[in-house]
Amino acid sequence: MCKMKKTNVQQNKVSDGIDVEFSRELADQDDLEAEARADAADARQKQQRNKK
Repeated sequence: MCKMKKTNVQQNKVSDGIDVEFSRELADQDDLEAEARADAADARQKQQRNKK
């Protein structure tokens, strides 16, 4: 069995200095679906936080 090495994602993350902004005018269908999934995930997290 192969053991995978756990790494700290935040520690390995390096900023490229590029600030990306979402533009609805330039978004394709995949972008819009991803935004909808992200919004739904945010709503679920907010609901769970309010239940505690």
